[in-house]
Amino acid sequence: MPLALDVKSQNPDPLVRVKRPSIGALLFGLIPFVGICFFVPFWDRIYPMVLGLPFNMFWLVLWIVISPLCLWGAYRLERPGSGHESGAP
Repeated sequence: MPLALDVKSQNPDPLVRVKRPSIGALLFGLIPFVGICFFVPFWDRIYPMVLGLPFNMFWLVLWIVISPLCLWGAYRLERPGSGHESGAP
């Protein structure tokens, strides 16, 4: 018995339009990347100790907490019904 599915029978429109992300959403997504990757000279040290962690470990843990907040902000900009459509009053 074949396990392959016939995609045409499930999707009558072969061309699926994907909305391009806004500049704001892209910037929200880039904030954690820039904070972790391009600020290495600022956080690449052990002292001072913050909350009992070396500073570089604290910096990375901080960005682990901040990253979902930035992605939530990008989602809020892009989610359907956010009022950014041209037909919204």
